[in-house]
Amino acid sequence: MKSDNFCQYGKNVVDIELTAIHHLRDKIAESFADACELMLACEGRVIVMGMGKSGHIGSKIAATLASTGTPAFFVHPGEASHGDMGMVTHKDVVLALSNSGETAELLTLVPLLKRLQVPLIGLTGNPQSTLAQAANVHLDTGVAKEACPLGLAPTASTTVTLVLGDALAVALLEVRGFTEEDFALSHPGGALGKRLLLVIDDLMHAGDDVPRVPIGTSLREALFEISNKKLGMTAVVDEQGKPVGIYTDGDLRRTLDSEINIHTANVDDVMTRQFKRIKPGMLAVEALDIMRQHKITSLLVIDEDKDDSLVGVLHMHALLQAGVV
Repeated sequence: MKSDNFCQYGKNVVDIELTAIHHLRDKIAESFADACELMLACEGRVIVMGMGKSGHIGSKIAATLASTGTPAFFVHPGEASHGDMGMVTHKDVVLALSNSGETAELLTLVPLLKRLQVPLIGLTGNPQSTLAQAANVHLDTGVAKEACPLGLAPTASTTVTLVLGDALAVALLEVRGFTEEDFALSHPGGALGKRLLLVIDDLMHAGDDVPRVPIGTSLREALFEISNKKLGMTAVVDEQGKPVGIYTDGDLRRTLDSEINIHTANVDDVMTRQFKRIKPGMLAVEALDIMRQHKITSLLVIDEDKDDSLVGVLHMHALLQAGVV
């Protein structure tokens, strides 16, 4: 078998599925809007069901809905007949997937759904099927042909169903006004969640880990503090412990360039008095923006509610380690 043949087979599949998706676009009309209205008005959960390959697609659709602001989960129709129907309440909406529309495990549940008065949205490839006729809203996922040359393996039909599920989820997302912050709440462990939810209090050095020296300290002693705390800087505080300046590795380079005697100078002679400060509770991503804007690697965390006391230091390394950068 030549590699060209493999490539051509692959391209044929893509062409067939692209055609199927193109035809799906023309089917998104009033029934699609009706399905969205049912799901938007749902006071419970969107319960997605499907057997076999439709079940795999259903699981993904449920996950996409849940992560984009529409509470949803997948229930296996076979298990539903043996107790899992207890997961479905009268406040829910059921999204049932079946290419033929005649899946026995789903049809068994239809009378129970009717009895519970649970709205049923059917995604089938046959508008005349039993499931399509029983549904409150039917969405047509029919395709002219499967990408499988035998016409047996669900390929184009599952792709179309998946795309339609994405279309439902994103349409609802748009109408709900779902934001990046909302998305982060359902993805706290992901990169976006870290960027949008992590606060500096979780990352800053606090207590004895904060490098600080009193005003009037010799530059030599200040350098010892910088070296011991290993943050490349030290805060300079007054008699009340309030920060009045900061001295960093960069300041040291400038001090050496100015030929000041580091053995005799005091830190307050060479410290930076106009330093950037942040408050506790600030989002880590906001602190990162300040660092980038001013091209600095450390920020003093000062609590205005505690007489401007120094409560911590946030270093760029902490942001890097937390995946905020």
